[in-house]
Amino acid sequence: MVSRSYSNLLELASGEAPSFGRMSRRIPRIMTVPGIISDIDDDPSESVCSDPSSSSVQRDRIIMVANQLPIRAQRKSDSTNNSSSSSSKCWIFSWDENSLLLQMKDGLGDDDIEVIYVGCLKEEIHPNEQDEVSQILLETFRCVPTFLPPDLFSRYYHGFCKQQLWPLFHYMLPLSPDLGGRFNRSLWQAYVSVNKIFADRIMEVINPEDDFVWVHDYHLMVLPTFLRKRFNRVKLGFFLHSPFPSSEIYKTLPIREELLRALLNSDLIGFHTFDYARHFLSCCSRMLGLTYESKRGYIGLEYYGRTVSIKILPVGIHMGQLQSVLSLPETEAKVAELLKQYCGQGRTMLLGVDDMDIFKGISLKLLAMEQLLLLHPECQGKVVLVQIANPARGRGKDVKEVQEETYSTVKRINETFGKPGYDPVVLIDEPLKFYERIAYYVVAECCLVTAVRDGMNLIPYEYIISRQGNERLDKVLGLEPSTPKKSMLVVSEFIGCSPSLSGAIRVNPWNIDAVADAMDCALAMAEAEKQLRHEKHYRYVSTHHVGYWAHSFLQDLERTCREHVRRRCWGIGFGLSFRVVALDPNFRKLSMEHIVSAYKRTATRAILLDYDGTLMPQASIDKSPSSKSIDILNSLCRDKNNMVFIVSAKSRKTLTEWFSPCEKLGIAAEHGYFLRLKRDAEWETCVPAVDCAWKQIAEPVMRQYMETTDGSNIEDKETALVWCYEDADPDFGSCQAKELLDHLESVLANEPVTVKSGQNVVEVKPQGVSKGLVAKRLLSTMQERGMLPDFVLCIGDDRSDEDMFEVITISIAGPSIDPRAEVFACTVGKKPSKAKYYLDDTVEIVRLMQGLASVSDQMLSV
Repeated sequence: MVSRSYSNLLELASGEAPSFGRMSRRIPRIMTVPGIISDIDDDPSESVCSDPSSSSVQRDRIIMVANQLPIRAQRKSDSTNNSSSSSSKCWIFSWDENSLLLQMKDGLGDDDIEVIYVGCLKEEIHPNEQDEVSQILLETFRCVPTFLPPDLFSRYYHGFCKQQLWPLFHYMLPLSPDLGGRFNRSLWQAYVSVNKIFADRIMEVINPEDDFVWVHDYHLMVLPTFLRKRFNRVKLGFFLHSPFPSSEIYKTLPIREELLRALLNSDLIGFHTFDYARHFLSCCSRMLGLTYESKRGYIGLEYYGRTVSIKILPVGIHMGQLQSVLSLPETEAKVAELLKQYCGQGRTMLLGVDDMDIFKGISLKLLAMEQLLLLHPECQGKVVLVQIANPARGRGKDVKEVQEETYSTVKRINETFGKPGYDPVVLIDEPLKFYERIAYYVVAECCLVTAVRDGMNLIPYEYIISRQGNERLDKVLGLEPSTPKKSMLVVSEFIGCSPSLSGAIRVNPWNIDAVADAMDCALAMAEAEKQLRHEKHYRYVSTHHVGYWAHSFLQDLERTCREHVRRRCWGIGFGLSFRVVALDPNFRKLSMEHIVSAYKRTATRAILLDYDGTLMPQASIDKSPSSKSIDILNSLCRDKNNMVFIVSAKSRKTLTEWFSPCEKLGIAAEHGYFLRLKRDAEWETCVPAVDCAWKQIAEPVMRQYMETTDGSNIEDKETALVWCYEDADPDFGSCQAKELLDHLESVLANEPVTVKSGQNVVEVKPQGVSKGLVAKRLLSTMQERGMLPDFVLCIGDDRSDEDMFEVITISIAGPSIDPRAEVFACTVGKKPSKAKYYLDDTVEIVRLMQGLASVSDQMLSV
């Protein structure tokens, strides 16, 4: 089914006969009337987990998904005839060379990779024309247009994207209605609806077992959930081209968890900088309780058995496109014109190229220029700031305010410092052709990019390549071919490209004096220093181009998705809380009927139960067992065919007090160091007695971390020390735990102890002590008594219980268990484990134990 929809749509475009014995069909219009589509279809039957062996596609295929297609659309008149473009009765279509999606395809430069684009057109297409336009775009450009009603598009793009997500991701909180849009539920519904429409379009062309889907930017952040719900094994990458704010900012968003969970339905999530990735990971930790690990240089989040990888790599520029524009005769002519206009009159050009929006810092840059002219009068008449202001992508009151402030500041500076024939600031607020902008780069002595917040910003990269130039431009500039090139950059600390430009002068754009000093420094810097900085930047930018970026991302996406075929996947959750659980094919839920049946027909049973997180919820404040739990344990222990053990990390004093009513219950305390077979038996040790003198070394170290980490505490056991940070700040607690682990391993290197980290704890305990020892001891004791168990049940919830599962699994083939034994190693929750079974939570475990206890009571009463 899933392959059919793909083949039909593309076969319709190519004219080939339909495969799979299906007839091709007309491309449907997605939505032709205004309306809101439901958030998500909650019918679980729609979740597809198809057979991995069914794919037969030869070429690698990537579906690129973005808000806009890399297509220019122009309505034509009757007299228009352009044979180089594809046209319908009413439209002419051509590639948009400035689109990142198209540049990525060119950058990949691999004929074996087929790229299909899904997105919106910039122009509105009438419903009557949508079928024809879809056909033409698919046949000619491999583009699948997503048609949105104007009202829905406005609420989605200009409403939710530009008034709510975009300001918040740029650190602007809606403290008042004038400072950005307050959260609006109807706009959020429009955003979800549009993402659903995109998903529907992708479903028409996807072969989910073979295609890679690459989704771009914050416009489509919930799209991964729709795709993952439909195709559990979809190979899905997401790249965020904007900043990702700190958790303190992000958590103000009312739908914060929905967006995080939607992104986590991707296989690979990309960010331009480590800061953006760090903020995302912090949000996942604080709001979802997830932790990440770095393995061999790759950062990964474990999410319901799936590994969601994090990619940190800034995007690059299209070298070929830029170099071809540099070679145009129009570019040479414009460079010659600018040289005559500025350099011919003895003036040095500083250049700014920014969108006219509130985050690009144009007014701050102008104030810095004013300060430069004020503090350095010698610059007056010699230095010119050319500010190219591109039209804002959004619209609203804030854009008008930026425009008014910019115009008034330029007017004031020019009136104060201008002279006849000299304006210190030249504002260009009309759209420039690309070659004209490149010409300004070539002539500018220094480029200023002082945005107060920006996702990446490729202006500095374009400037560096333009300053490298070519032989023909060298002639125009009057340079010898062997002359080393030079460039100077003043960049904001708050833009994504800043970390990769180590030779730039980095500034805080809010510090007007510092920016003015940086401008002066750039002008006065020695030529040799400028050349060295330029050479360093050019080497980086020319090798880390858009093709390198795309190749690197897709390579990591392919690596991340290799595990898909080895995992059994199924979807859980409703709406935007949907997620996929991916587990070992042999891992399944423990059936009550199955285990009760095995329990009834067996005669010798071994039962090992963890306590915290298994019989008792981890979050409970009162950890002592309930009377119901005591009754269940007593019922199990009264059955002479059973040997029941509680295996806990708690101290023997605590466990003795809690389980005093249970006469025949075996207890293992402190991870199995202490053990007794029943209440009246003496406590034994599973390992030789140890000297705890090491506590005198470890306790002061732990105390130091406890005092500096609010919410942490120390638990002093007889043979172990535990530092617990469950109530501390999750990020700080985790950071402190790593430091403490290293510190303790260092100072206790020569002591007979092991230092381990667990769930919100760092523990020091004697070497060789584990819950696996308890399992071994119980099985060996039963064997010594001639009681080979034919039923083994072992239940636990955390990392320490994995040792029990491992011993139980290995013992199946050994002499301590009956060869025909029914063995149930069970963990709590769906997660990677050495256990073969799982139950969802402590409620299900108590219900299971109550069921087994009822069977024992019935058998005793017979």
